[in-house]
Amino acid sequence: MHKSSVNRNTSCALRNFKAPRAFGIPSCAVQKCVVQCHAHLRAILHILKRQGFGLAILASAALAFAFPGAFTEWCGVKLMSCVVPAIQLIMFGMGTTLSPGDFLRVAQRPWAVATGVVLQFLVMPAVGFFIAKCLGFSGELAAGCVLVGSVAGGTASNVVAYLAKADVALSVTMTCCSTLLSPLVTPLAMKLLAGRFVEIDIAKMMWEIVKVVVLPIVAGGGAHWLLKRQFDAHKALLDHILSLLSMAGICFTILALTAPSRDTFASAGVLIIVAAVTHNTIGYASGYWLTRLVGRFTRMGEVEARTVAIEVGMQNSGMAGALAAGVLGSAVAALPANVFSIWMNFSGSVLASVWSKKTDGGP
Repeated sequence: MHKSSVNRNTSCALRNFKAPRAFGIPSCAVQKCVVQCHAHLRAILHILKRQGFGLAILASAALAFAFPGAFTEWCGVKLMSCVVPAIQLIMFGMGTTLSPGDFLRVAQRPWAVATGVVLQFLVMPAVGFFIAKCLGFSGELAAGCVLVGSVAGGTASNVVAYLAKADVALSVTMTCCSTLLSPLVTPLAMKLLAGRFVEIDIAKMMWEIVKVVVLPIVAGGGAHWLLKRQFDAHKALLDHILSLLSMAGICFTILALTAPSRDTFASAGVLIIVAAVTHNTIGYASGYWLTRLVGRFTRMGEVEARTVAIEVGMQNSGMAGALAAGVLGSAVAALPANVFSIWMNFSGSVLASVWSKKTDGGP
């Protein structure tokens, strides 16, 4: 039987359910209570389904924090050394979903893309730097805060843009642009700002971003082009598989990078959470309000403002974790990215829930 038919039959059965009189309570009151409980249960299950990714990330962090020894090394191989291949797999999957139209859209929406890029690579790194200074972070932990703000937008922003009734196509285009610009811009921002805390090798970081992000995306695009007929014929199935692989890759990254840095989090956990929440909130707010300001002189409105806000606020924390492990060689530097990942997925889902109920209103 079809799922919708089952739901309709269940609802009808509950409405027609004649509850017996119990403990002096009228049967109509008992019946109403049963129907309301069923409605609340369905609402809770719906929320859990939409928050599955966020819950999985939270569970991964909790496991790594509770049992760090179990996620530090497997069969003589340090899990931290497997972070880069995991992110490469995610980027390959992203590459298989791209099309030439995603890049041509830059010419159609130049103001939105430019606003997002400026905020992504100028404002967010600077915000990370000032947050680290204000909270008294130093060394690798401070560099990690800057790193979170210096990377490109994350692929999770595309999903949140869809849920928030923003412009998904524009979100994908902005993610592509910031990702392809990151080999040049991210190392420069890190050298300028994070270089005050730790030594930054620009050439090494550039190559690491090309190796971890750009080459897998190009390979994924090439695979899609060579096997276009097969990809198009099984698009829905492949989308589900790639989504699961991306979720698994991010969860593995959090496990591998949180476990070795548990002691650091235990000593500065509250401040790291404050840093993540502040950074993420400033990203959303600056993206939304600057787009509305620029929109006064261009053709950008509420939908574009939401899209830019989500794209700027949701950073590619997986890339930040991979760079922390591959270039800085530090699980501590990856800690801000891990906490940011957990918080941004939660805040993004809440923001999407609020905006999805407002079709053309304000924030």
